[in-house]
Amino acid sequence: MAKFDHRLILLACSAILFAAAASAQRGPVFDSAGDTRAALAQALEERSAAQARSERLEAEAEQAEDAADRAAREAAAVAARIQQAEAGIAAARARMAMVDRERTDLREVLGQEQHPLIRLTAALQQFSRRPVALSLLRPGEVRDVVYLRAMLHNAVPQVQESTAGLRGQIARAASLRREAANAAEALRAEEVMLGTRREELAELETEARLAARAAGGEANREAERALALTEQVRDLDGLVDELDRAGRLRERLAALPGPKMRPAAPEAAVADASPVSSAVPARSAPSPYILPVSGRTVTGFGAPQESGLSQGITLAPIAGAQVVSPAAGRIAFSGPYRGYGQIVIIEHVGGWTSLITGLARSDVQVGTDVVGGAPLGIAGPGRPTVSLELRRSGEPVNPLLYTG
Repeated sequence: MAKFDHRLILLACSAILFAAAASAQRGPVFDSAGDTRAALAQALEERSAAQARSERLEAEAEQAEDAADRAAREAAAVAARIQQAEAGIAAARARMAMVDRERTDLREVLGQEQHPLIRLTAALQQFSRRPVALSLLRPGEVRDVVYLRAMLHNAVPQVQESTAGLRGQIARAASLRREAANAAEALRAEEVMLGTRREELAELETEARLAARAAGGEANREAERALALTEQVRDLDGLVDELDRAGRLRERLAALPGPKMRPAAPEAAVADASPVSSAVPARSAPSPYILPVSGRTVTGFGAPQESGLSQGITLAPIAGAQVVSPAAGRIAFSGPYRGYGQIVIIEHVGGWTSLITGLARSDVQVGTDVVGGAPLGIAGPGRPTVSLELRRSGEPVNPLLYTG
């Protein structure tokens, strides 16, 4: 009987200690358990995709013969590793939120069930400390003690059965503590890897900037023209339209045939020549096309806003997240723009344009050719948002239709 009393005391103490420890943990950061599970699944998927992209870019860098192309793909591979670590951090935080939520719920259940258990334990302790010899001083006490002890002996299995659920809950509490510790350890490991990859990317970007500075002033002149254009247009749509028009002109000029030898009979050649169209042939969307940051979608394409329907999507990454190019292309604009933070506009072949806004820092120069996944800059501190618009011949389209 004393052994059973001791076990009950331990159970009660464990419940109390667990409740105190759980109260010190931070609350869930998501609105519901479903949101937390969805965030965890998305983070794991993004982590896997970033890892696959980094491995592909590393293989392409090893096979590249041109030094500039190799350096560009190496930087993109490191940026993918950074996004892999960022997604790992998001996954660890989601796991910790799930554990915190379950611990909070379990604490409430234990708080309700521990009161009758404590009363039962106190009564059993009081009864077990009463010496049997004292019962001989009062008539009938011995018979009552024998009867009561026999009844308790038969009741012990029932008490054990009724407390099985409580013992299981306390065991689950210990398991949750281990899960929380594992999630915290994973978070620390991902943060260490993130810091290492950021340092590596900073070194590569420094080398790229020095090389670009030594290359000459054509890129600087183009950047000056792009900045001057921001003073002429009325809004961001006008800026994108002007740059898109300039990009289509460049494509038409690039598509023109080279010089030909003068024919023997120019008049006949002119008569036989077919009219040349100045339009750029329509092409499919750039592929592969990826999102510029890892994070949950807070505004979808076509969602109502104060300024009208959303022409793109808005993502909520972690603070200081790495922003990358959605696809290969040419930087048409990079710099600050009225109320949108640092923005980057990328021209893709076939009349497609990507617009990324909400950067805290942009690290690319106008006129630079970039590969898909190339680092563009970083998101801001706190709770940043990064927006992406994809346009086809100036018309907004849903970028999620082309990501895979």
